[in-house]
Amino acid sequence: MIGEIDAVELKDKLDKKDDLILVDVREQQEWDEGHIPSAIFIPLSQFEQEFEKHLKNPDAEVVVQCRSGKRSLDACQRLLGEGFTNLKNMKGGILAWMDEGYPIEK
Repeated sequence: MIGEIDAVELKDKLDKKDDLILVDVREQQEWDEGHIPSAIFIPLSQFEQEFEKHLKNPDAEVVVQCRSGKRSLDACQRLLGEGFTNLKNMKGGILAWMDEGYPIEK
């Protein structure tokens, strides 16, 4: 099953140092323009080839984020097919994160 998380919930989890993996699936130019601190970068265009290098535990809490929430849902569905059990798609993506005024890194 794929759950959903919003920017406020994600910020709270990150602030509490919850044990989760945040994955940004946007492309290189978007990543370079700014990303959520602590996110790991696995562009959707290379997701099939790259995700296993970074995501080794199928039971880990994995939050997937893109620009607005569409590509991240695609990535969640791929991970679901690979046996990942604790997936969350970030509703609104980095746009929602920035709308809340939360920090990004460049």
